[in-house]
This record gives sequence, C-alpha cells and structure tokens, in this order.
Amino acid sequence: MGSEAKTIAKGIQKISFIDKVKPHVELIAAGLSGVLIAVGWLFDQYNQEADSIIAYLLAFVIGGFFKAKEGIEATYENKDLNVEMLMIFAAVGSAIIGYWTEGAILIFIFAVSGALETYTMNKSHKEISSLMELQPEEALLLINGIEKKVAVSELRVGDHILIKPGERVPADGVIIKGRTNIDEAAITGESMPVSKGNEDEVFAGTVNLSGSITVQVTKASNDTLFQKIIQLVQSAQSEKSPSQQFIERFEGTYVKIVLLVVIAMFFLPHFLLGWSWHESFYRAMILLVVASPCALVASIMPATLSAISNGARHGILFKGGVHLENLSHLGAIAFDKTGTLTKGKPEVTEVIVKNGLDQDTLIWKAASIENHSNHPLAQAIVKYAKQTTGKDLLHPDSLEDVPGWGIKAEIAGEQWKIGKAAFVGRETAENAADPGDVRAKELASQGNTLVYIEINGETSAIIALKDVVREETKVAIDQLKKHGIQTVMLTGDSEKTARAIASESHVDEFFAECLPETKVDHLRQLKTKYQTVGMVGDGINDAPALAIANVGIAMGEGTDVALETADVVLMKNDLPRIAEAVSLSQRMNRIIKQNVIFSISVIVLLISSNFFQFIDLPFGVIGHEGSTILVILNSLRLLRN
Repeated sequence: MGSEAKTIAKGIQKISFIDKVKPHVELIAAGLSGVLIAVGWLFDQYNQEADSIIAYLLAFVIGGFFKAKEGIEATYENKDLNVEMLMIFAAVGSAIIGYWTEGAILIFIFAVSGALETYTMNKSHKEISSLMELQPEEALLLINGIEKKVAVSELRVGDHILIKPGERVPADGVIIKGRTNIDEAAITGESMPVSKGNEDEVFAGTVNLSGSITVQVTKASNDTLFQKIIQLVQSAQSEKSPSQQFIERFEGTYVKIVLLVVIAMFFLPHFLLGWSWHESFYRAMILLVVASPCALVASIMPATLSAISNGARHGILFKGGVHLENLSHLGAIAFDKTGTLTKGKPEVTEVIVKNGLDQDTLIWKAASIENHSNHPLAQAIVKYAKQTTGKDLLHPDSLEDVPGWGIKAEIAGEQWKIGKAAFVGRETAENAADPGDVRAKELASQGNTLVYIEINGETSAIIALKDVVREETKVAIDQLKKHGIQTVMLTGDSEKTARAIASESHVDEFFAECLPETKVDHLRQLKTKYQTVGMVGDGINDAPALAIANVGIAMGEGTDVALETADVVLMKNDLPRIAEAVSLSQRMNRIIKQNVIFSISVIVLLISSNFFQFIDLPFGVIGHEGSTILVILNSLRLLRN
C-alpha cells in the first residue's frame, strides 16, 4: 500500500506541475527558440553550417508551432488567409534565400508577441477563473437537526444548510436562523461587509464573516446569481466589439492585397528598376514581414478583454464589447426615479405635532393603528416609530380601513383618523390656521407626501414622508456632467414632486407623470437629439426603456433579473459606478485609438523604408514585431485599477 500511495502522490504532483506550466508553454517555447537561435549563430561563427541550419530549423519548429497551428486552423476554418500565414510565408521565404538567422529571429519575436497576447487573454480571464474557484464544492445539509456534508450539486430548493463563521456560502438562499456579517465582494465588488439577519438573502460565493446561520436554499447550484455572473462575463468576453469585427473583416482582404503586391515585387523592380533577382526577392520578403497587420489586429481585442475584466472586478458587468464601446459616446443618460435616484421606499422626513401633545406618544399610537395596513406609507410610519420609541405596539379597540382615503380607529378611548387632508376635513394645509401648516406647505413643495392625523375631531399632527434621494446620487450626477453627458429623470410622479427630486438630485431636466410607454417615447426623442443615449433603471418595470436605449444600465443590487434586462449591470446600487464605467470606456477607446494610429504609422514607415532600400530584414522584423508587442502592453494597462 505504501508504494501505491507514493505512486499516486507522484502522479498528483506531475498533474499539478503540468497545470502550472500549461499557461506558460508558449512563452517557454519562445524562450527555447531564442536559445536555439543563439546556438545556431555560434555554430555559424565557427563555420559549422550544417549544425547551424539544424539549430535554426529547430528554432523555426519550436518557436513557430503555436502560431503556425493557429494560422493554419483559422485559414481552414474560415477559408481565408490571415496574418499568421503571412509570417509563415515570410519565415520560409527568408530561409529559401539563405537568411536563416533573420527568418529564425522573425519566428522568435512572432512567438514572443503571440505568447504575450495569450498572456493577456489568460490575464483577462483570471478574475472569472478565480471567481469560479470561490464557490464551495461541499455544504453542511441539516436533516432533522443533524449535520451531513454533501456536494453542493446535490442541494435542492427548500433544503436547510448550516454556514459557519469563515465559510463561503455554497448556494443562494434566505437566512431562517442567526445573524452575521457577509463579505459580498465577489458579487458586488464592494469591500465593506453587509449585516444580514432573518429573511435576508445570501448569495453563493460570498463569505460568512461572523455568526453561524441557517439558510434555506432558494436556487439550484447551476442557477445561482454567482453562476449567472460567470456566464455573463464569459459571454461578454467572447462577443466582439464593432471595431474588432471591422478589423477582422479587413484582415482577410488586406492579407490578399499584401500577397499580390509581394508577388508583383518579385518581378517588377527587376524589370523596371534594374534590381537583381536576389534583391527583388529579398525586398519582397521584407515587404511580407513589414506589411503584415499583426499590430493592427492586436490593437483592439486585448484592450476590450482587459476593460471587461477590470469592470467585472469592480462589480460592473458588461454584456459585450459593443456596450462598453458605446458608453464613451453617450450624449445623454436617463434615470428612472424610484429605486434608482431615490431609495425606492418612503421615509418619514418630519413630524409636526400640535402644541401640548407628546410627539413620541402620538407616533407610537399612530404606528399601532398603521401596523394593520400594508400601504407603503403606513409601513414607513411603523418603521419610524419603532426606531424612535422602541416600544411594543398596541392593539386598537376598533379599526376601519377607508380605501383610497385613510384609516379610522379607536385606541385608548380616543377616536383617530389617519390619512389624506380631505379625510380629516381639510382641503389643504394652506386653508388651516395652525402655524404648523406653513411648514407643511413647504414640505409639500419639496416633494413630501403629507399624512394628517385627527384625534377626537381635531387635527393633531402632520407626518411628512418622502422617497429620499440616495446620498450618492448628487455625486454620481455631477460626475456624469463633468463627462459632458446630459442627465434626465423619468418618473411617474406629479410635476411638483418630480421638480423637487430633480432639483435635489442635480439632474439637468425631467419628465413627470411618465407611463412605461411614455418613457420609451421620451428616449426616442433623446436619441434623435443626442444620438447615443443610456437608460438607468431597476431592470424590471423599466425593461422597455432599457431595451430602446443604446446602452441599458440596470441597478443590480444582486438581483438576477437585472442580468437579463440590461446591457450593463451594476451589481450594487452604486450610481457613481456609472461614471467609472464611462471613464473605463473612454480609457479603452483612447488606448485602442493609440494602438491603431501607432500600428498603421509603423506599417507605413517600414513599407516606405523597404521600397527605398533603407531597411534590412532584421530591422524590419524587429520594427514590425516590436510594434505588436508594444500595442499589447499598452492594452494591458486597462487591467490596472
């Protein structure tokens, strides 16, 4: 048994070593090719021509294997030539005319640039691979109070699982017992832990930091939010941007043109300019190298992948390069109000109480009555009372709900009415003599909804409630304005409320009393005026508007619904991330533009130098392949924060 265990251990170590080496095999092959070139050059110095050629041939085969394989497979699959084939022709041509060293150097530098491009791809996928490793493979299933360790794939909806401090959450679910702090950085990109208790959602891949919790599983392991994020980013990385699609269409035609010009250069300079056959062939080989659009082809894809990965690491998910590219062209961006610019739930902003009455007691009794209603305003009053008084609520002696108006109740021998102004016998705050009504009028003008309280026939209090603007909204809107983007609010609220919220949130303009279909109409008008328009919403009731916008941005808050409805998803309801996404898009497009201009300039310079016989093959190789390496390195800058 001991020898068997050793054999197994050696096998595991061997597999582990292969797994570690595999991502770097292209770079290793390129390095070995470089060593063989040096060996071939040394043999050449000592006039050992046969040994020198063997070393160069090995450098050709080892260094060029991966790129040649890629080029031949792509040519066979697409029935079209590509830049890899140009490099193969150039290297073989160099060898034919006796320039073994130059041909081998071409293969070596081409192999290095290919290895670097592969490194970029691997680097851009690294965040996704590391995410996939975060989801646990096992979970503690509770069966009649007894813990049983099972594979996560065996969990079913409705199962109860125990998650201890320090463990990762194995499945999406709802806490049914316990309280803890959860690190949700893997989902939202937010480093601050979130406090969770009964009925709160938890997501697979997040970390339980403190207390033990019992969770009821709500989704199968292959349907978790975590899995959907991974699938979405993988899909985005495989989707090509318009710029990339154009370059790939351009590549096939360009390669054919280069080959035709190279063939012409075999003959025309000999007959028209008096060049020797050797010189004509030599210059044709240099043209084959320097005219190849390797750097141009590598100008876009690495930059796009790097930007998508950067966004995913910060909780900004792009569904493809096209949406990332469009963000930098935004002329205007429209926001849904509720749940986007505001918190989405009304909060008590002020309480006005008649002189002589105790505010805490009044709020406590009002909340005891409102606790029997499911209306959002009623629940906001109950929440406020629990926070301010800390008392257990009473049970009214009698209660009558008057739909559309308010609620009547008897409590502690008092007759109460809570509801609209007209419900308590008043038209508006302005028509009453109480000084508090002046303040009530101000609150109403600021977008607050007023709830009136009447006790024993007398108006005793006014409660102001409002869907409060998020703290980060103003910062986010101001950042977008700095980018020169027009900001617009679309809301179903009244003109007065919309005006107040628009002023508070700093948006440039607003449209009030919008139905879902009128939001779509407004977006069409904005697109006519600003060409490229974004829409930010909660991903559910704003789906039509998100669909019509050039870039639909959903406020995720960890909901998988948002993943289905928008082009860009903010995994946390963090509005300033939109400006970050715009900045990332601008950086990406700026780097792509730099790459394209630089690569075209190098190609034109090298072709001109070759025609005037200013450049030799080694310098053509270095200039061409060096430019490819530089544009890839430039793209890698987008992986930085």
